[in-house]
Amino acid sequence: MKKTIKIMLVEDHPEYRESIALALDQEAGLELVNQFGTAEQALRVLEKDPSICDLALLDLSLPGISGIEALTWFNDYAPKIQVIILTQSNHEADVIAAIAAGASGYLLKRTKPKELAEAIRNVMAGGASLDPRVAKFIINSLKSPNPDKTKDPGLSERELQTLKLLSQGLVKKEIAEELGVTPHTVATFTKRIYEKLQVPNAPAAVSKAHSQGLLPPQGD
Repeated sequence: MKKTIKIMLVEDHPEYRESIALALDQEAGLELVNQFGTAEQALRVLEKDPSICDLALLDLSLPGISGIEALTWFNDYAPKIQVIILTQSNHEADVIAAIAAGASGYLLKRTKPKELAEAIRNVMAGGASLDPRVAKFIINSLKSPNPDKTKDPGLSERELQTLKLLSQGLVKKEIAEELGVTPHTVATFTKRIYEKLQVPNAPAAVSKAHSQGLLPPQGD
């Protein structure tokens, strides 16, 4: 008899949580054991009991800690839990950043219930699940990583330190404490990083930094 896959859902919209709960309830071998509206709530539970589930369905756009930031904490608190991003965002930067941060899958919320269940089983069997509408971003990033590595954005030592801490999921206040500077100074560093890398946000900065070799590959 196959083991039931225990699932955690981190999603801030109650109606969508309910629809996912109903869909998973119809699938044999899948059990939704926890639902949370914020990443902070989920992470507090995981810190106490990292074996509470086998797989997490994680939204990117969450109040407080974002899904991308939460991925780092999932890796720290519960590295055995597989994470599938389930989001509305089909932006290339989000896709690349999520996979770089350790997600085992990336699905859009328009995914049909049967497809979601199949993706969960596939990931738990050791595979990876990508929505066909976003898989092209991964393929493109693998096709041409080398040209980017020849471009030096000219980040200072402090900016590189800030970028590394951003990649670990730290927020500006935590980075300030780590570096011994003010949050305002961190905001300045961050702004310069975005300008030099020509990106709009932290996930895009981390993704581009990995592609340019400014940050070590995930898992190093």
